[in-house]
Amino acid sequence: MSDEKAVLSEFLAYQRESVEAIVAGLDEEALGTAVLPSGWTPLGLIEHLGDAEMHWFQDVFTGSRVEGEASSGLAFYREQCRISDTVIAAASLDTAPARRHESEPLASQTTDLRRIILHLIEETARHAGHLDAARELLDGRTGLGPR
Repeated sequence: MSDEKAVLSEFLAYQRESVEAIVAGLDEEALGTAVLPSGWTPLGLIEHLGDAEMHWFQDVFTGSRVEGEASSGLAFYREQCRISDTVIAAASLDTAPARRHESEPLASQTTDLRRIILHLIEETARHAGHLDAARELLDGRTGLGPR
């Protein structure tokens, strides 16, 4: 793995670890409770992140999906992250995606694997922030996750 790919992978892994650490210890009821004005639940945010991993690394980058075993929750998120890591390991950062979103300004800028990884780092970090706020509203806990 190139130094650049290793660094990008490290930053993505760090954000993913933050997501998991923020929700660690929440029970099923709390995971399904919407406390943000947007209506997102912690579980909904995590599933959204799993969908983002699947969409960008499978639908867009490789052009096909890997059939997974988990369909929801943290297991789904972890499985999609594992599949994404396999995709990242197998390709050069300069590899162009199989598909693109021509009509979306940000998506049309994702011209190679490097930019897709950067997009997922940003997406994961943004929603980790939402999860931080949700956790604080749910039980008052702050400062969670690796820092």
